[in-house]
Amino acid sequence: MSTASMRFLLFLLLCGLSMAAFAAKPATDDLEPLPPPPAIAAGPDDAASDEPEVTITRQTGQTIEEYRVGGRLYMIKITPKHGKPYYLVDELGDGKFSRQESLDSGLRVPRWTIRKF
Repeated sequence: MSTASMRFLLFLLLCGLSMAAFAAKPATDDLEPLPPPPAIAAGPDDAASDEPEVTITRQTGQTIEEYRVGGRLYMIKITPKHGKPYYLVDELGDGKFSRQESLDSGLRVPRWTIRKF
């Protein structure tokens, strides 16, 4: 049996199964409606917020962006008037910042093509 005829038979089988699924008896009518979703409290005092708070300070020679989550400062981006921006990152959460030229870790995951279809 050729691969074309195998594919055609598989296609017919899948069509038959999908028709059987659509022809099945619908769900009962005694279902209860879902309750409304809980209200989300959005505000500066919301401790559950995952979004960082960004404070931007512009000075004559540079721009400083401070990133905080839950009130804790974890990263500072400094953009000088002339030159490339750099970052001060608190990697361990101990308040000690280390300088990084970019947020790229340098890790490169290999991506090989095994087979093309």
